[in-house]
Amino acid sequence: MQVEIKIDPAYKETKILVLTDKVTEELSQLIKKISQEAPQILSGFQNDTLKILDPSKIYRFYTASGKVFAADEKGEYTLRTRLYELEERLDKNQFVRISNSEIINLKKVKSFDLSFTGTICVSLLDGTVTYASRRYVNKIKQILGI
Repeated sequence: MQVEIKIDPAYKETKILVLTDKVTEELSQLIKKISQEAPQILSGFQNDTLKILDPSKIYRFYTASGKVFAADEKGEYTLRTRLYELEERLDKNQFVRISNSEIINLKKVKSFDLSFTGTICVSLLDGTVTYASRRYVNKIKQILGI
């Protein structure tokens, strides 16, 4: 992919022009990134108080009893966002879905235990132990480069 930037005082607003012979997955992802609005604030409820959450401090997002929770070093928060919506919004280089009910922060992982047949045991820095489902094992291994 070639990138060309032309600075011209005649333009009062930034304009992006894409010239291509076909639409590829890479181009689709680029268009999606460029056209995204400002990131939405991530917030959660703790003891009937709404708190603004810093995604980089979250250990994991998970579902239980039909609700979505976020866990960090200060506790757990109830979110009003679906897990699939979080997956779309979160940084793909930092967060990975490990099951239908859980997304983990890779920077908060202590270790991955691959000795279990067909699954991966994930130990987080806060002492939480969770398991990747078989469906997501290959994706996790690919991210880890194994």
